Amino acid sequence: MVDKPEVSVLLLDDDPFMLKLLGLVLAGLGYTGVTGCESGRAALDWIDAAERAPDLILLDLNMPGMDGVEFVRHLVDRRYGGALILVSGEDDRMLLAAESLVRAHRLTVLGRLHKAVTPAALAALLEPWVPRALDRPTVAKRLYPADEVRAAIVNGELENHYQPTVVVASGRVVGVEALVRWRHPVDGMVYPDQFIGVAEDHGLIGALTMAVLRAALTQARRWRDAGLALRVAINVSMDDLAALDFPDVVAAQAAAAGVPPEAVVLEVTESRLMKDLRTPLEVLARLRLKRFSLSIDDFGTGHSSLAQLRNFPFDELKVDRGFVHGACADETLRAIYDASLGLARQLGMGIVAEGVEDLADWDFLRRTGCAMAQGYFIARPMPADAVPGWIPAWESRSRDERLLPPDTGIEPS
Repeated sequence: MVDKPEVSVLLLDDDPFMLKLLGLVLAGLGYTGVTGCESGRAALDWIDAAERAPDLILLDLNMPGMDGVEFVRHLVDRRYGGALILVSGEDDRMLLAAESLVRAHRLTVLGRLHKAVTPAALAALLEPWVPRALDRPTVAKRLYPADEVRAAIVNGELENHYQPTVVVASGRVVGVEALVRWRHPVDGMVYPDQFIGVAEDHGLIGALTMAVLRAALTQARRWRDAGLALRVAINVSMDDLAALDFPDVVAAQAAAAGVPPEAVVLEVTESRLMKDLRTPLEVLARLRLKRFSLSIDDFGTGHSSLAQLRNFPFDELKVDRGFVHGACADETLRAIYDASLGLARQLGMGIVAEGVEDLADWDFLRRTGCAMAQGYFIARPMPADAVPGWIPAWESRSRDERLLPPDTGIEPS
């Protein structure tokens, strides 16, 4: 293990034995710049007096005086920019709630650990982490003004990358999700979290959706002409569903591209609460009548819930990544995942698990019989011209790494 003396780590726990144990574990992992504090007040005083805030804080939740949840609020007030790992003897639901709170504060949380912490569990959280002290400087993310987003749409600066979806039981590649990127003439590749919200807030999301849709359908036709029949999923904003002519426009675009509606999936995330359901209900019903597939995206988060399954004619459910990654080892996540899987089966819906990040996630989906999967373990989003070459590479990897049961082979693509 290479030493990381530049990385500053703060341990906060009211138990002196735990401070010593965590310090020894971190030293064994190469982290030598470690400071321990037995109270939240002492930790805040140390942070205020230090030349810079620690890169990482291991935080006990249940402490007398100032508990870990209150301590997080003080970190927010200080605009803390490092990372957190939550450590506690509390149950899974309490840890998950605390982690959700940290994320809601827009702080970086690497994960959560139960006491007593094992070296393997801590190492697993730290392995993919790049501390600020070791990271190369990057340009800070910024939100782009509406006029620049409008110009990007008009000038054709948006492009789609595609993330594959595979059948878990066979490994067969059945489709891709179109994920928009902005190739900025000065800043390079700009990701959707920096401009999608701007488009929604300034009435540009309709034009942006149409640009993504046209490009995805054109690409789907090219793949079909090359013998690669993939279903293509396109993200649709609830704002798009406020236009009564949306089904006719989508149908016309698909017909012009020569792509059958059955090969198109429209993924809907209700990012904002809809007070009047009449127009989106009519739009979605007409899209289903035209044989487009409708997927409820990020199920279980935001406003995507049982009410949407009741109100809207979705035929596919995408389980949010927050309930998939790590569910094999987390009873709370497992319960939510199992409920989502059972619900989809009872309603006769297709199901896709998002956020498959590692082999443990993949094996978990296989054991539980999930139909389809998507995530970085399978593939990151890629340019369109990379997809045909990636498919045989995935098939080879599936065989070499034994990702499928012995009695199952890769089906022909």
